[in-house]
Parts: sequence; C-alpha cells; structure tokens
Amino acid sequence: MRDILPALRARCADGIPFALATVVAVHGSAPRDPGAVLAVDAAGTVVGSVSGGCVESDVYEVAREVLAGAGPRVVSYGISDDEAFGTGLTCGGTIDILVRAYATAAEREDLAAVLDLIAADRPVAEATVLSGAAETGARLVVRPADAPGSPGTLGSEGLDAAVTDDARGLLAQSHTAIQWYGARGQRRMQEVAVFVRTYAPPPRMLVFGAIDHAAATARIGSFLGYRVTVCDARPAFATRERFPTADEVVRAWPHTYLESTEVDARTAICVLTHDPKFDVPLLVAALRTPAAYIGVMGSRRTHHDRLTRLRAAGVDETHLARLASPVGLDLGARTPEETAVSIAAEIIQHRWGGTGRPLGELTGAIHHGGPAAQG
Repeated sequence: MRDILPALRARCADGIPFALATVVAVHGSAPRDPGAVLAVDAAGTVVGSVSGGCVESDVYEVAREVLAGAGPRVVSYGISDDEAFGTGLTCGGTIDILVRAYATAAEREDLAAVLDLIAADRPVAEATVLSGAAETGARLVVRPADAPGSPGTLGSEGLDAAVTDDARGLLAQSHTAIQWYGARGQRRMQEVAVFVRTYAPPPRMLVFGAIDHAAATARIGSFLGYRVTVCDARPAFATRERFPTADEVVRAWPHTYLESTEVDARTAICVLTHDPKFDVPLLVAALRTPAAYIGVMGSRRTHHDRLTRLRAAGVDETHLARLASPVGLDLGARTPEETAVSIAAEIIQHRWGGTGRPLGELTGAIHHGGPAAQG
C-alpha cells in the first residue's frame, strides 16, 4: 500500500472512483506477499501490482467489472496453463485477491482517513470479510486501544468485537493474516473469513558513524522501506547535506542517543564507526535492546579486539553472539555502495532466514517463511 499511497490519496481527494485489488492469501511460491495492491480508476489508469505482471491483465478486467457495480469478490489464480496461454502464476504458487470498489464519496472518505493515518506513520488495521456468513467486502477499521474510533462494521457486534481484539494483537506484531470466526464472532469456528491488513510505522534503521559507507547504507535503507536515522557526535560530519536521504540526522554521542530512542524487534542497527571509544559503549547499549539486527563494521582483527573490550565491560557470550561482525555478506564488495548492498543483504537474510547462498545452488521454495510484509 505504501508504494502507491500518494496515488490513492490523490484519487480520494479528487473524487475519482477506483477499484482496489489486494492480495489476501498466498500458497506456495508467489511474486507478492499478502497486502500487495493494485488500483484501477474510472479512467482505466493502473497503479501498483499484485503479481509482478503474471495476472495483472485479468485482475484489471475484474476491477473494471467491480467498479461498474458487480460487487466485491475474491478471485484466485494458480499455475498457468502454458499450452492454453491461460492466466496464472508461472512461479507455481496460488494467490487469492480481493477486489472491491471505492465508488462513492463516503467510501473514498472512509478510505482516505486510513490513508492519512498510514501517511502519518500511525498504526492502523483494516479488517475485511472475504467469505462466509457475512457480507463479502464488509470493512472495519481498527486502531490501538488508546486511539479514538474504529469505524465500520462486519455485520454484528460480536464479530466486530472479536475481530477488533485480534486485529490489535496482529497490529502490535506487524502481522497481516486471515482469521476465521463464527457469524457472531465465536472463535474456533470456520463460518466467516476475515482478512486483517495491518499498517504499522516503518521499521527503523539506526546508522552510527557519519562516514561515506554510512551515506550509502542510509540510501539503501530508505530504498528498503526503513525509517533511517544517522547519528554521529561530530557536528562537522553529521549534516543534512551529507545524508540527504536519511529521515533524521542526529548529532550526539551514539550510546547516549541509543539509550534515549525507541528500538523494537524490527530495528536494524548498523555500527560503522569502528572506533573503540564510540563502539564499546554503543554496543553495550545496543545489546540490551531487542533489535533484530546489530551489524558492526571492522576487520577481523578489529572485531577480535572489540570482543575483548566488550567482555571486559561485562557482556556475556550469549549477547556477543548477536553481533554480525565483520558486517555484511561475502559479496566481494569494495566500494561504499557495494558494502551497503552487502549489509542490506545480510539484514534481509536475518529477517527471512535465508542461507545467503546462490539460489541456483539450492532446491525447494525460493520464498522463505517469516513475518508478513509491512505496509
């Protein structure tokens, strides 16, 4: 959704009707994760993607029908029939796609409120009925318990209450999923399928050390969808001019800043200072956080010396094992930009549990399991 957010907000603001196709389930290998979207407006303009091209033409036609008044529907695509040139996925998996229209001013206004929250990095979830003993396409907006309002309904108070409770749990974990209920919200029943799409704020990437490698890492972090902060204690180096793509440039001692900022289980920390007076107190602080990834630049000799200093500072072996150092995967990188790709590759590997080996050397599924894609 975030990749076409400006286009959707513009259509809502301009009063342009459109249909939105959303991937709601993936079985086996597929190009896009649940939550990927494609929009078709009244003029026939397309933005977004649900399959990387495999089934877009057919989804386009379905979207036009829905926009013309056919009503919301769920369509499924599986392995293509090469001989018949049928529509399908060449990668061998299957996907289910919900297509619904935002044809009226009220529908677009409701969606615009959600899009505004996403644009402001405020957590929100959308629950939509896919099938069963409730109206397909019925929609409920869910916000955290301390936030006002959850507009919409799925058809009954019991179902709304159960879905709201579960959606808040999924939102806290940044997970998107299909949930099943009874018609009145009873759990452990299979009468109503509800797709819960969560939009949590982007994960953070904290880059410490205002060096040329940090500039390249900040650029690729932004490209991957992270909210990037660059931090360095030296005012001459920590400048907006040197890091134009970073969301934030902070002039502070690294460990002091880290101890005062929010770090969660999605955060990537990249320590590129390779200076003991910065590294050791910073890493002691970093290893106290739940960060998903802590990468540290430096040679093997530097890393060995760093481990000795950290042990002297009281860090145990279990915590030291969390460090990714020397940072990055072995790609033969030489330039700052190549090194940034190496670091990004390792972050992705940690997130999804990949091997880091060439796919051509492996067998089995290409896509690994793991958390659902974020907004």
